Amino acid sequence: MPTVLNKPEYLRLRQLLVEARERAGLTQTQVAEKLHRAQSFVSKYELGERRLDVIDFMHVCVCLGVDPGDVLRQIAKSRK
Repeated sequence: MPTVLNKPEYLRLRQLLVEARERAGLTQTQVAEKLHRAQSFVSKYELGERRLDVIDFMHVCVCLGVDPGDVLRQIAKSRK
């Protein structure tokens, strides 16, 4: 696994996305269906096996019902 995916910011991002999915009451499969992707896509970004580009990140946030800006602000706050 690339070391960049082990940085605190990525760990926090993954944590926030998993928490948002769970709060929304969605499974990985349901998120994948909404995104028109395979379930493994969701599993891999949640486990830190793949990165999300900014467009995918925005689509995931919309699917989960969270504001992408709020997620980024939470990550920025955790760095302080």
